[in-house]
Amino acid sequence: MSGHGSPTLTVDGSGLRVAVVAASWHEPVMDGLLDGARRALADSGVEQSLTLRVPGTFELPVAASRLAGAGFDAVVALGVVVRGGTPHFEYVCQAATSGLTDVAVRTGVPVGFGVLTCDDDKQALDRAGLPGSHEDKGYEATVAAISTALTLRDVRLPETSSPVGAP
Repeated sequence: MSGHGSPTLTVDGSGLRVAVVAASWHEPVMDGLLDGARRALADSGVEQSLTLRVPGTFELPVAASRLAGAGFDAVVALGVVVRGGTPHFEYVCQAATSGLTDVAVRTGVPVGFGVLTCDDDKQALDRAGLPGSHEDKGYEATVAAISTALTLRDVRLPETSSPVGAP
């Protein structure tokens, strides 16, 4: 099981603003991921949250970028891509992973990665946090984003009296 060895995180996200952006494809899986994210927000004491839906996993990075620039302390991206008979799987997985990583690094806003990349529907359902699932990746991605936001909240970059490169 891929969740073996995962950390147990308990976080107090009260006072944080967290956005969840979720794809719409594979509705049963997405419903489970969203429910997990909502439980994590509630368990963490986050009272200010927004949920935004986009058509698919490919659209997650642009939505996450807009949300990260809108003053949210963390963004959670939820999606699922199930392998098919064409290279589409690899293209979408790579674009979503690279795009979401770029958003986090470029903006400094943590992005919880709740994108399932599965070989079949059974694997996706097993990670969706549904009754009978072995993992709850929506919950895990949300707690990870909140935990990272809390860790970074007190990190201050050194202030300079002049822009970088100025004499």
